[in-house]
Amino acid sequence: MRVLRYAFATSLGTMLVVATYLWWVLLSPFGYERPADLAAIPSGEYRVFVYGTLTYAPVRWLVYGRTGSPEAASLAGFRKQELDLVEAPDQSVDGMVLLVDAEELADLDRYERLGYRYERVRVQLESGTNVWVYRRL
Repeated sequence: MRVLRYAFATSLGTMLVVATYLWWVLLSPFGYERPADLAAIPSGEYRVFVYGTLTYAPVRWLVYGRTGSPEAASLAGFRKQELDLVEAPDQSVDGMVLLVDAEELADLDRYERLGYRYERVRVQLESGTNVWVYRRL
């Protein structure tokens, strides 16, 4: 009986270590290293359209240290499909526009794992404002 408990605990521990490692390397923003081929972010202010987890103030606070004052916005010509935006001419996606500085944009890039899971592209909102948005690779 003792051997079975030991084997079970060892197997469970091994699976936990492997799962933690895979999460850290593949999904965690903490294990992120910015790809060398991405250009540096010049100082300045940036507008970023968000439509998922970053619409929640606690998530923004965890990602870049403040909740900010996001503005409601809508992106025409797209629809949400799981974690991504896909082109859909007759639809739109509701979200928020964040105003961030270069350091906060780098924090958002880390959270979205820019270059690995997402790319950051320029789009125009229904209001005519040009913003950045993250789209799945």
